[in-house]
Amino acid sequence: MRSTAGSTAPTGTAMPPEPSGRVRRFSTAERWIHRTTGYLMLVCLVTAACLYLGPLAQLVGRRHLMVTLHEWSGICLPLPFLLGLFSRAFRADLRRINRFAVYDRQWLRAARRRITSSGARPAGKFNAGQKLYAGWIAGAVLVMMFTGLLMWFMGLLPFISRTSAIFVHDLLAWAITFVLLAHMRKARQDPEALLGMRTGYVSRAWAQRYHARWLREERSGAPTSAGDRQLT
Repeated sequence: MRSTAGSTAPTGTAMPPEPSGRVRRFSTAERWIHRTTGYLMLVCLVTAACLYLGPLAQLVGRRHLMVTLHEWSGICLPLPFLLGLFSRAFRADLRRINRFAVYDRQWLRAARRRITSSGARPAGKFNAGQKLYAGWIAGAVLVMMFTGLLMWFMGLLPFISRTSAIFVHDLLAWAITFVLLAHMRKARQDPEALLGMRTGYVSRAWAQRYHARWLREERSGAPTSAGDRQLT
């Protein structure tokens, strides 16, 4: 979504001018969605650790409180996403994430070969790694909610045992923990990306190096080529 000085938002309201040498990457709504989802996920993981790990459970105590926080933070986890659907910028980025184009496969091949030059990893607003992460974490959260509800409401689906639900829930919880730690580690290695999520703006030089296709799209107001719209 374009955001240049003097431009207007889709609703007709004036957009704030861009800082010199920077380009708007995320709207306020998108940043709050990401932040709120992150906080809810953190509560889920911390309370899960207090329930699952014996020494930590003894140290913290208050098991009933931990259970209540864990259950309701999990139930509320999709709410930021659902409320975010009212944001046009968020819906536009969802379409970008759900579009896996030819250049995304090129990005993955370059990543496997550890090619790091800017021209070797073509990417739109989100690179292929970010798209795969977003899809995986969304699916994992849905499975966690489903198995959590089965554990919460015993007998909801009699043909699925509570033991099976607990096994899948615990196993996936560990997987989510490791993936999230890798996600945060990767983010901390790119201060400009963190700044973009915190303030909404990134430098044009950074955007040109890592997301050149998106920057061209911002300038033209349309996908750069037919290949950008091709699903694979």
